[in-house]
Amino acid sequence: MRRTTVVTALAVATLVFAAGCSSGGAQPQGRTGTAGPGASRAAEPGRQLPPAKGSVKVARTVTDGLKSPWGIAPLPEGGLLVGSRDDGSVVRVDTGSGKKTAVGSVPGVDHQGEGGLLGLALSPSYASDHLVYAYFTTESDNRIARMIYDQQRPEGEQLGAPDTILRGIPKGNNHDGGRIAFGPDRMLYAGTGETGDRALAQDKKSLGGKILRMTPDGQPAYGNPEADSVIYSYGHRNVQGLAWDDQNRLWASEFGQDTWDELNLIEPGKNYGWPAVEGKGGKAGYVDPVVQWKPSEASPSGIAYADGSVWMAALRGGRLWRIPLDGTKPLAAPQAFLTGQYGRLRTVVPAGPGKLWLLTNNTDSRGKPKPGDDRILELDVT
Repeated sequence: MRRTTVVTALAVATLVFAAGCSSGGAQPQGRTGTAGPGASRAAEPGRQLPPAKGSVKVARTVTDGLKSPWGIAPLPEGGLLVGSRDDGSVVRVDTGSGKKTAVGSVPGVDHQGEGGLLGLALSPSYASDHLVYAYFTTESDNRIARMIYDQQRPEGEQLGAPDTILRGIPKGNNHDGGRIAFGPDRMLYAGTGETGDRALAQDKKSLGGKILRMTPDGQPAYGNPEADSVIYSYGHRNVQGLAWDDQNRLWASEFGQDTWDELNLIEPGKNYGWPAVEGKGGKAGYVDPVVQWKPSEASPSGIAYADGSVWMAALRGGRLWRIPLDGTKPLAAPQAFLTGQYGRLRTVVPAGPGKLWLLTNNTDSRGKPKPGDDRILELDVT
C-alpha cells in the first residue's frame, strides 16, 4: 500500500453534529479524543489555517474477529456487508448484536499482494434489484461485477453468480485501487491504481491510475470527458477513497510515493499529475491536491463526508483525519483522532446523525494484530 509497495465512502449521507471542542492529544477508548500535533504538519504549506474544533469518542465495538476486511456496504434495512480481501468471502454484520452471518463468496478472487476482494457498493436501485457490486482481482486483471443478494437463500449461499460489467483494469502486487461508490448521479465510480507502472497513470488507453465513471451496466456514462470512455480523471497513483459533499462535489484520497499523500477535489477530464507531480507542485496542466500529508501520518484509504467535513481513514498513519471544508477549500487545519490506538484504519462510513463506523485493517499482513482484530468501531462525533 505504501511507497514502493503500497483509498467509502460507500454511501452519501449527512451527519448532524456541531463543530465545537478544543484540540489536544488522542484519548483512550470510550473517552473523547481531539486533534494531535500532526494536524499542524498536515496543513497547507505556506498557509496558516486556524485549528479545527471537534471531538470523537469510541462509543462501542460493533463487531470483531474480522479477517483482512476491506469493503463495507451499509444495507438500507440495517446491517453491514463486509468483504474479506484475502479469501473473497462476504459476511453480514448485525450492527446491534455484532453477530456475523456468512453471505457467500465472490468466485474468481485471486489474492496476491494488495489484490483480492476490495470495494463493495449497493445498486442505487437496491430496494428493487438487490444488486451488490464488487471490485476484485482475478488471475488476469481487476474487474467489477454485480451479484444478486438473496437473503431468503441458505446462509453462505446468498450471493448469486457474478455478472461482470467491467474488466481489464490492470492488476499488480501493489496499487490496485479498489474503491467503488455510486454517486448522486446514480453512476458508478471506481478508483484504480497504476500497479507500480507509473506510465499507466498518464496513458488514456489504460484504466490504471484513474477514476472511472460508468453506468450501472458498466458503459461509459453520459457527460464523461470522452463519450466512448469510462475514464473520468487521470494522473492518479492509487485511489482508495471516494466521497461526495453536500454540493455533489467528488473528493478522492490518494496514496503518494514517499513525499505527499493527497486529498483531491475531482473534476472531469483533469490531470492530477502522477508521476510528474507528487503533492502540491504548482505546475501548469496539473491539478494540485486540496490538502497533503506526509505518508507517515496518512497513507489514506477510505473517506466519508459528513456535515461539512471529509473524514479519512489512515493506514500507516493509524489515525482518523477530519478535514473541515469551506466549499472547495479547507476551513481549518485537519484534525487527527485515535492516533495509534487501533492500528491501521481502512474504511470510514456514515452511520447516522452524529455517528461514524470505522473499520480497522491490521490482519492484512501489514499491521500488528491485537486480540479481537479486525473490528468495526462506532464513533460518536461532536
